[in-house]
Amino acid sequence: MMIGFEAPRTFKAFLFVIFLITYIFTISGNFLIITLVFTCKQLNTPMYFFLSNLSVCEILLTTNIIPNMLYLLLVDHGVISASKCLTQFYFFGTAATTECLLLAVMAYDRYLAICSPLHYTSIMDQRFCICLSMSVWLIGLMATIGTIILMSSLQFCGTAVVNHYFCDREPILSLSCSDTNEVKIEALVFSFFITLWPFVAIIWSYARIILTVLRITTLTERYKIFSTCSSHVIVVCMYYGTLIIMYVVPSNGQSFNINKLLSLLYIVVTPLLNPIIYSLRNLELMNALKKCVKKISIDIN
Repeated sequence: MMIGFEAPRTFKAFLFVIFLITYIFTISGNFLIITLVFTCKQLNTPMYFFLSNLSVCEILLTTNIIPNMLYLLLVDHGVISASKCLTQFYFFGTAATTECLLLAVMAYDRYLAICSPLHYTSIMDQRFCICLSMSVWLIGLMATIGTIILMSSLQFCGTAVVNHYFCDREPILSLSCSDTNEVKIEALVFSFFITLWPFVAIIWSYARIILTVLRITTLTERYKIFSTCSSHVIVVCMYYGTLIIMYVVPSNGQSFNINKLLSLLYIVVTPLLNPIIYSLRNLELMNALKKCVKKISIDIN
């Protein structure tokens, strides 16, 4: 049994409407990015290719969790089997891992474009971009398998009540009457490498970018580069900050209610903001959208 949000029914109805609208906008915005990137020739660049991968990741993450969360807001308690719970956790882990790595790859792409512009096109060719993308998704698909195997071997006793709106690691482990230390250690080590190493790579990339930008004498060029990178930095800080607090830093009895609120940042807020701050503010993508709309209107007429 899964509890979801514990709140009055009227407030649950309000949350249902908010999350439903958010989910529709999230799916629509990310599908729009994918469509534009693969149909508009001017967007055939590594930056937009990785952005489309990020949109696929956001669709996977939100579709895996939000529909069930909406269902829990309509009923008092939801019923979910152990196999479905572990499956949901697997796809959540896959999406979260893939997004961490994609954010690092996107930071590396910006580093090459700004710090090594003469070598950018020769390094970030189509073959290398596809290899990077495939590697990121392969690591994402394989990263959570070890935790899933260990969790499957646990024994669960008593009333199986998941105090969350999705099957996260800690709520599942709290139901086990077996020794969960092995799972926690493995998950902590996994979280450390998957979360912190890409984060370190992002910090290194932006440190090099800042040093390069400071050498530029034109204020207009400085502002253009900083404004381009600022959106990515904001999402990285919000996304990684939440993940580090929840999965790397020891919880010390942290409340599940606090975890529910924190997890909304990377499950609801970040997927909604990504299409806006990464692309809808981008002049190239907006021009591509206008051209596509104009072409459709001409075809209709």
